[in-house]
Amino acid sequence: VQLQASGGGLVHTGGSLRLSCVVSGLSLGTFAIGWFRQAPGKEREGVSLISSGDGGSYYEESVKGRFTLSRDDAKNTVYLQMNSLKPEDTAVYYCAAVPPGYITIHTMFTQSPYLCWGQGTQVTVSS
Repeated sequence: VQLQASGGGLVHTGGSLRLSCVVSGLSLGTFAIGWFRQAPGKEREGVSLISSGDGGSYYEESVKGRFTLSRDDAKNTVYLQMNSLKPEDTAVYYCAAVPPGYITIHTMFTQSPYLCWGQGTQVTVSS
């Protein structure tokens, strides 16, 4: 199983980036994919999740209305479209896979249920 995150970069405040998470070795139809981020000196935090099956999406409060998840099952890829970026969005972003039965509405943005992690991609938002 491998998750490959990419698409990070340097943008100005208000800019946009689209992150990709290419998944191999498991099906997006049976695993949910979460996105986490870790800023320097801070703990890793969950920001969004797209569920297996119907592909319903969930967002942490600070990114609601600005970040949008989508999924291309043919490419086994999940995308995180990030708009209206702020300096506080600066972090290394990670994608991770979790079987749907391992998480609840209360645990979806915690790290421990997730079984597989990709390497991170750096997002830097300048003010």
